[in-house]
Formats: sequence, C-alpha cells, structure tokens
Amino acid sequence: MCELYSKQDTLALRRKHIAPSCKVFFAADPIKIVRAQGQYMFDEKGEQYLDCINNVAHVGHCHPEVVKAAQKQMELLNTNSRFLHDNIVEYAKRLSATLPDRLSVCYFTNSGSEANDLALRLARQFRGHQDVITLDHAYHGHLSSLIEISPYKFQKGKDVKKEFVHVAPAPDIYRGKYREDHTDPASAYADEVKKIIDEAHNSGRKIAAFIAESMQSCGGQIIPPAGYFQKVAEYVHGAGGVFIADEVQVGFGRVGTHFWSFQMFGEDFVPDIVTMGKPMGNGHPVACVVTTKEIAEAFSSSGMEYFNTYGGNPVSSAVGLAILDVIENEDLQGNATRVGNYLTKLLNKQKAKHTLIGDIRGVGLFIGIDLVKDHQERTPATAEAQHIIYKMKEKRVLLSADGPHRNVLKIKPPMCFTEENAKFMVDQLDEILTGLEEAVGAKTESVISEDTPCRTKMPEEAHSEPLSDGSPDPKENPSRKRNGLCTDKHSLLSKRLKT
Repeated sequence: MCELYSKQDTLALRRKHIAPSCKVFFAADPIKIVRAQGQYMFDEKGEQYLDCINNVAHVGHCHPEVVKAAQKQMELLNTNSRFLHDNIVEYAKRLSATLPDRLSVCYFTNSGSEANDLALRLARQFRGHQDVITLDHAYHGHLSSLIEISPYKFQKGKDVKKEFVHVAPAPDIYRGKYREDHTDPASAYADEVKKIIDEAHNSGRKIAAFIAESMQSCGGQIIPPAGYFQKVAEYVHGAGGVFIADEVQVGFGRVGTHFWSFQMFGEDFVPDIVTMGKPMGNGHPVACVVTTKEIAEAFSSSGMEYFNTYGGNPVSSAVGLAILDVIENEDLQGNATRVGNYLTKLLNKQKAKHTLIGDIRGVGLFIGIDLVKDHQERTPATAEAQHIIYKMKEKRVLLSADGPHRNVLKIKPPMCFTEENAKFMVDQLDEILTGLEEAVGAKTESVISEDTPCRTKMPEEAHSEPLSDGSPDPKENPSRKRNGLCTDKHSLLSKRLKT
C-alpha cells in the first residue's frame, strides 16, 4: 500500500497543519487507516479491524456498485443543480417513495449539518415563529445555528443557552427523569414539552419547531418510549410549530423493521420535516431535507431563492440511487433485523454475566451498552468504558463511547455486518470485561447488594496514559452530579488502566 508519509510523520504534519480541536479516534494511540472494504478497515501495516461504529459507510466501505456509479457519472458530467438533469428528479422520486405521502418535497444539501440548518429555516419561515425546543444531550450539527440547539455541545463550552432555545428532558427510561418503572413515561416526558410550550407562551414567545433525532445517538443510544413522539407532535402543532425528525444517523433501514426510524413509532406519527445525511452517501457528501408542499410553499413565498451549488448534483444523485439499489438488492434491512436481534441476544447474555453492563438497548444495527459501576444507582462507568474501547482496539475491533457521561458503548456498524462479526465482537468484549472485573475485584453475579454503592472501582495501579479518544473530560459535564456518581479517587480517574 502506498503511503506519502510514515505514521509518525503523518502525526507530526497533523499537529502542525490541522487545527487542535479536530480530534482523532483513540488519541492516545491513533490508527492510521489506509483502505477499507465492507465492514473492515486496514492500517498501514495491513492489520484488519472490524468496524462497529461507521454508520457513514452505510452499505459497506467502498461498495463496488456505489464506486462504479460515482465513477460512471463523473466521467460523463458533474455540474450544479440549476441545470436540468434526470438524476436529481429520479433520486427525489425514489426517496419520497420511502416516506409517508405528505412528505414529498426535497431540498438537497451536502451534509447533515446543512440539512438541519435548512430545516430550521423552513420551520421559522412557515409561520414566522422563532423558538426551538430541543432535547437534552442532543447534537444536530456543527454550524452555529445548530450548536445553539445542541446541548451536547453548548453545555461543554462557554456558550450560554440562547433565549429562543428550550431544552426538554431526553426521553431516557433507563437513566432519565422518568424511568421504566413509571406508569406512563411517554406522557410524562411529553408533558415536559407541553410545560415548556406553556412557559414560552406566557413569556410572549412562539414555538417554531421541536427537533429530535428519532433515536438519540450522541445522547447515548436512547430509544424514546412508544407514544412519546405522537404526544409531542400534538402539543407542538397546537402551538403552531412543526416537528423535525433528524434521521441523519439513524435512517435508511438501520432499524431493520422500517426504512426510517421514526416509522417505528406508528403510522399515526408523521413528522413535518425529515432531515437525512451520512448513510445516504456512503462516504460521499450528500444530504437532504424532505418536507410537505405546504411548508415548501411557505418558504418559497418569502421570495428568497434556495440555491446549493453541489446539493443534488448528478454524481451525488447517482451515488444516492446506487445506495438505494444496494439496500434493496442485498436485503440490508432484513440483515439489520436478523443480525441486530442476534447481537442483542448475545449482549443480553453478557449483561447477565457482567456487573459492569447496566443496560442493553437499541433496534436493528443501532445498539448501546450502558456501563455502570452500580446497578441500583446506575452510576456511569466512564473510565471503564474508555479502557474497554482501547482494549477492543488492541483486539482489532473498533468501538466508541458516547452519551452525556461517555459510558455508553455505541454499536452502529456498516449494514453488511454479519452474525459472525457480532459473535467475534461479543467474544472480545466478554474477555475484556472478565479481565477488567477480575482486576478490580468485581464479582460477576448479576445482582449487586444494596450495601455496596460503588462496587466496581478502578485498580490502584493506573498510570498516566490518556484514556479518552479526544473527548472532553466527563467531569466537566455538570449533569454527572445528578446521577449519584461515586467520588472516590479511583472512580473519577480518566486515565488508562495498566495492562
């Protein structure tokens, strides 16, 4: 394999020319990836890694049909979308066919961030309202307009929440305000949104939109309780606002049973705007906003033309069409259901075996493993999660940790992930968890006694090699204080374990 530079030279050049805020995975020991295929990535030494996190390479890295479609169209023509071309209209027709009938008007962009920014513009133009309701720990993109509505980001920095932004509790029934033992958590969480709307109206403010990922990814792989979105949509519509479903990370069949994640919540729930991105390009920069004719006409009536030089260009549209073909021809939705169910079954067996696993949640090939120090208090096992992702890397499995406490292992691999891949990943995880629990003296029975509030502690012999993958120190997050986190010196370590 041809490299321009050695790994050390690449690192040196990155430090010199790439902004320090642009982090890499596994910052303490980064991987140099030089090629990929399917669900595998390869470093400069030819070492193979199982990719369990790359929802961008949706149908598999470098899928030959996608590569061929891009090359064929690029050899013929690529230009901006102000010229007539069949690809953009064919792609818009095919995308619309996967959605409820009322969602039929497309705006093509280059990224999920652009799509979400445009969705906000559509919502605000629709009735002239300004305010936005977002979920706690949400992330919707890197543009300024989206950082403002992304508590995942603005709570970590010095930015103060803008007065037009309202933050509702994340509908997390494992770690949130209303949990699985609540008689009706969907209504309880939805009523929190209604309370926000009432308070905004009492202050003379008007709600433009409620925006949420259909399943929260950065928030910790959160699956809202059934009925929540319907109730929220009712309240938001009653306030004159629109419902924006962010499918940038979770769309295109990842949940298996449905093409779009929001469809899991019932036919009686239809968002007003849907945004999509990452998976639709398989690594190619293409994204989209789909909305109703009524909202599109209101946007057009402003007199401002919407123009995006590259959005929906012939090559991007050809790539998008090829991906739709691959999803259908290779039954990747069916694969997500089969492999996802198998993987969830394997992980639940691990949950029964390992005290560090507090919760397994997810649908299809979108799964989270919530690691805890104590089952009763659900104390986040942040340092342990970081240790695990590094050890998994050593075993040639790529995982990441996220959520407000960085304690949730995220599994969202390419859709060609197999049962063999799932078994291999879980076997490696089992081995690491066993070793970790033995090292810290944790017992492996699934029931933890009530008089042991912090059962899993970090060993004494921790050293100073950084453990995080470039993420901010979780101690900076004020929400940690709400969850009964043990404060002994070992449980707060953000350093890698000695192995």
